[in-house]
Amino acid sequence: DVQLQASGGGLVQAGGSLTLSCAVSGFRFDDYAIGWFRQAPGKEREGVACISKKDTKTYAVDSVKGRFTITSDVAKNTVLLQMNNLKPDDTAVYYCAADQRLYDCSWLPYEYNYWGRGTQVTVSS
Repeated sequence: DVQLQASGGGLVQAGGSLTLSCAVSGFRFDDYAIGWFRQAPGKEREGVACISKKDTKTYAVDSVKGRFTITSDVAKNTVLLQMNNLKPDDTAVYYCAADQRLYDCSWLPYEYNYWGRGTQVTVSS
């Protein structure tokens, strides 16, 4: 079975850092595009960062560029999201998602077939 497990969330002050981890199992890691999404209360789920199939490219949305970095550890079947200089607007539940059909990344949640449970990130001002 394909499984994704996000972890690493928590409470941090503005300007602080957190590293989220997405552990994947049940599929060949680099055969899938893997993305991080987040959803704040009352808002739609939005893409944050993504790594394409075969780890050829990484992407981040403008609001987190320069602050968030997505990397992969193929040996550990893990995708990390390093988040620096966190802001209160980054508060949300963060999810990792994967899809085999995508070669490149997508910011559209419905294009991802597999989702892990979210991890809460709360940034205090």
